[in-house]
Amino acid sequence: MGAHALDNELDDLAAPARAALVREIELSGAWAADPVWREAFEAVPRHLFVPYYYVGVVGGYERRRGESPDPRTRERWMRGAYADAPLATRLRDGELVSSSSQPSLMAIMLVELRVEDGNRVLEIGAGTGYNAALLAHRLGDDNLVTTVDLEPEITESARRHLAAAGYHPAVVTCDGARGVPERAPFDRIIATCTLTSIPCAWLAQCNPGARILTPLGTGLIALEVQDAEHAEGRFLHTPAYFVPLRGSARPDAEPAHLGGVPRRAREHELFRFLLALSRGSLEPQEAYALWEREGQPQRERYGVTVSGEHEWAWLDDPEGPYAWPLPNDRPRLLTE
Repeated sequence: MGAHALDNELDDLAAPARAALVREIELSGAWAADPVWREAFEAVPRHLFVPYYYVGVVGGYERRRGESPDPRTRERWMRGAYADAPLATRLRDGELVSSSSQPSLMAIMLVELRVEDGNRVLEIGAGTGYNAALLAHRLGDDNLVTTVDLEPEITESARRHLAAAGYHPAVVTCDGARGVPERAPFDRIIATCTLTSIPCAWLAQCNPGARILTPLGTGLIALEVQDAEHAEGRFLHTPAYFVPLRGSARPDAEPAHLGGVPRRAREHELFRFLLALSRGSLEPQEAYALWEREGQPQRERYGVTVSGEHEWAWLDDPEGPYAWPLPNDRPRLLTE
């Protein structure tokens, strides 16, 4: 099959698949607060950003690609490209190092970023480039969007994907924890990788009143920036599991010693969130006592405060009795 004929076939397969994905996201209620994002998901072709991906099979992973000579494989690849599911896009020694996030979760995060016309946005974790394309489409100006990743092979492929889809935001190869000072100041920062603390550089590169949305532990924290050294905010209700920053342990890793913690708590998603958030600050037994005493609190009751070099998480009140420091490490960025 010639390249032109293949492109036409893929476009024909993509149109109904993309429409079905948009309907699924809409039914989830993800963009109820800001339906303008529907247009972005309708317009941006996700399949151009995942020319191949990996699915788990017995004994490892199977690679699916759109340029397969088998039409059934191409159809299966296209269905996966528009499934409301994360896609593994890059492996190294059998370990996941990059992925395309679940579209409905991306929609939730983009809505919660509260982007306004004319905002300058920094994305930490370029991944496939799909999220940057959605942002560029929403803002209508490539120059307002900057996306970064640590590894040149990731930024190079993201740049190619973006160009193929007709978008040209700034794609920068750098350590995302250091931000991009030459592109600052920013009005919004969104990360698509899990942190253990908030990099100081981000606040310094934000306008006052800027909003930062990032995975932290196994949740999503939304921070309002007051100035170059101060920010504060609460977690969203939704869980979030992303690839972590380079050099840090996975925030959802279970501590080695959970003696005295009942199994029902160890397996409870909200208790595991508290464990991830308090890693290195609270012993599991202390975390369990707090969790039970406070009625197994939902994510929205937790928050984070940044003040200069100090960062702490808290329950209900940043000045209240239940607060603990976040790790002060500054690991390097891995990827989306």
